[in-house]
Amino acid sequence: MGFFSAARQGRKDDAELGKGLWRRAHGRFTRGLDRYHQVLEGVEDEALYAELVDIADELSAVSDRVRRICVEAQRQSPSDGLDIPGALAAVHRSLSMAGNSLATTAEAAAMLRLGLGAVPAGAASVRRRAESVLEQVNDAERRLAEGAPGARESG
Repeated sequence: MGFFSAARQGRKDDAELGKGLWRRAHGRFTRGLDRYHQVLEGVEDEALYAELVDIADELSAVSDRVRRICVEAQRQSPSDGLDIPGALAAVHRSLSMAGNSLATTAEAAAMLRLGLGAVPAGAASVRRRAESVLEQVNDAERRLAEGAPGARESG
């Protein structure tokens, strides 16, 4: 990304995500995804690589959802600091857990790459961790919808 593209993206992020809590939650998830992709670069076993790429594709698709959650949370409860808004505390907690789970997913992939995991099981340990990322993002979406103004009345 060039200098002007990065500056333009930064302004867009400021407008959509703010400069506080929701931007940090999105950034944590994005960094975890970047780490996971960095781990992929060193995988030499083709079968393992294929499994890990499938998981990477699923996690990348979830990244768009995380951004939408953070944008909507910023719209509902703007944040320029680190104070967690009470109404969306559960949303933030789910996003934080998803970011942490994504980091452990990357760690599990790295251990497989280094031959420290049970390779006969393939990427099963990575898959389990990635599934918890998906569950936590689903939970954040659900909690955001529950906390949205008018969400309970429209059901």
